[in-house]
Amino acid sequence: MTLGDGLKAAALLFVAAVAQVSIFAQAHVFGAVPDVLLVTLVALSLLRGSLVGAVGGFFAGLIVDTASLGTLGLTSLVLTLSGYWIGRYGETTGRDRAHAPFLSVAVVTVLYQIGLLVVHFVLGESAPGGAVMRSLIPAVVLNLILTAPIYGVVRRLLRPTNRDELTAEVQLLG
Repeated sequence: MTLGDGLKAAALLFVAAVAQVSIFAQAHVFGAVPDVLLVTLVALSLLRGSLVGAVGGFFAGLIVDTASLGTLGLTSLVLTLSGYWIGRYGETTGRDRAHAPFLSVAVVTVLYQIGLLVVHFVLGESAPGGAVMRSLIPAVVLNLILTAPIYGVVRRLLRPTNRDELTAEVQLLG
């Protein structure tokens, strides 16, 4: 990843994090909140890999935690894990597959919500488990609606430098 791509990725995650906290956090649709930051992180992780996903998740989570005055590091931890695992999925499977962004967003939305619930529980904070489970299906649907446009924007901004980078897959030994 070049310096220019790194700056684009950082700017993209910064804008998504600020938009998530300031605009989308108040947009409740069927009891769920669309998560633009999570979908942006998934798109970035799929296109650039696990290291960029983990660093981007930590960076974006720190911005969200700071802006929302929440427990510092809570969102960072869950987004770092999400970015890393989706990046690994992108590295070990074809990034050209049309279903990869949608599958990734659906799975990560569920795991992200459950991960936040578990971290709140471990820290001894109150966490509305019933409300999270009731809003899980609408959250997945909202994030899936956001997937195509956000993935398209991220893909256009962070184009691969050559065709080999786009189709390269990790070869498993053994």
